[in-house]
Amino acid sequence: MAQENRIVAAIDIGTTKIVSLIGRLNEQNRLEVLGISRSASKGVKRGVVLNIEETVNAIQNTIAEAQEQSGLTFSEVFVGIAGQHIKSVRNRGYVNRDSYEDEITRDDLQALIEDMYKIPVDVGEEIIHVLPQNYIVDNETGVKNPVGMFGKRLEANFHIVIGQISSARNIEKCIKRVGLDVKQLILEPLASSSAVLTEDEIEAGVALVDIGGGTTDVAVYYDDVIRHTAVIPFGGNVVTRDIKEGCAILQRQAESLKIQFGSALGDLATDDKVVTIPGISGRDPKEISFKSLAYIIQSRMEEIIDAVIYEIENSGYMDKLSAGIVLTGGGAMLKNLNQLVKFKTGMDVRIGYPSECLAADTPEEINQPMYSTSIGLLLKGMEIYEEKKESLKVNKIDQDAVEPEEVEHLGKKKMKDRIGGKLLENLKNTLSDIFDESDVKM
Repeated sequence: MAQENRIVAAIDIGTTKIVSLIGRLNEQNRLEVLGISRSASKGVKRGVVLNIEETVNAIQNTIAEAQEQSGLTFSEVFVGIAGQHIKSVRNRGYVNRDSYEDEITRDDLQALIEDMYKIPVDVGEEIIHVLPQNYIVDNETGVKNPVGMFGKRLEANFHIVIGQISSARNIEKCIKRVGLDVKQLILEPLASSSAVLTEDEIEAGVALVDIGGGTTDVAVYYDDVIRHTAVIPFGGNVVTRDIKEGCAILQRQAESLKIQFGSALGDLATDDKVVTIPGISGRDPKEISFKSLAYIIQSRMEEIIDAVIYEIENSGYMDKLSAGIVLTGGGAMLKNLNQLVKFKTGMDVRIGYPSECLAADTPEEINQPMYSTSIGLLLKGMEIYEEKKESLKVNKIDQDAVEPEEVEHLGKKKMKDRIGGKLLENLKNTLSDIFDESDVKM
């Protein structure tokens, strides 16, 4: 694929945020993010679009800004899909070939995959992904890539991801309403995995846990093969809700408390520190201790971890994950969470950043766990384009006859300025509204 065509666009529709971004692979096969925009998500709950209008407005705003930053317009995007309706099954397919004399080709493998899309599913469901795990050629098991081999009977084990038709159609409707086409829906834990997992981890055995606002996504890998995927229908938002109810404060105050002062281990929180929250409509302020806050967070996070452990055990590879667990997503930034997960599971735990795949000059604000899925969607999209020998058709925005090299430079500069300014300024303004300096006492 020509260098100028190695460009891909994606939209991550999450419960708490919607991110639109466009990027390309450079000469070192590292991802350069040319434009990125983030907006609050108000029409999505637990990964499912419930309010079309709210979601369309957020997508429209982020697309316009990402295109302005990059200096490029595009017509199709890769979009993530998750939600509590997602489930996975295993299946085996086979094909008897005409002759021993002909080599097995990619067309043979594609025919097997297409057959899997025809298996019966429940009413209202459709197959999103068919992922080959391993192949069997004339009873020779454990074949990872049979192309070029000779054999009469070709079999394969597949991991099949199934979702609700209505949820997929709602996502596609939102994208079409802003004048774009969905190139392909991609399961979000698969996207996150491509952004944060290393080849060694996938070979040794690893569980990716992506903690979002409304869902927690799990993907289990072993011996270079995807073994299990699951979407747990709760995430960071239930922690915020518990803080809100436990401390009798507002939702936005609870969210900021969690981000600024929260911890996932109550025993490590200090006894002598409190934060003062302004009272509602002139009422007396509330004092909340760091330790009480941490115990509220810990109790809910333990429930999420228990659900993750159940899914890992259900995969059958609990005892084979030498690389342990990789935490990513916005919820992974919770203080002491990796220690709590290590204590509960007995596995090695690390926080997953998308830094391995990003270009060296990428702004630090993008190299965050909360953008793992977004970056992963770009990477998976690039894989699909290269596999199909296609490319994203882009047009340069007219910038008063600026030279192409200058357009690229301006696009990167705008992106850095916006990320360093607008995105973080919004967060800063939100926090300053909730915690005025005179109201916070440590």
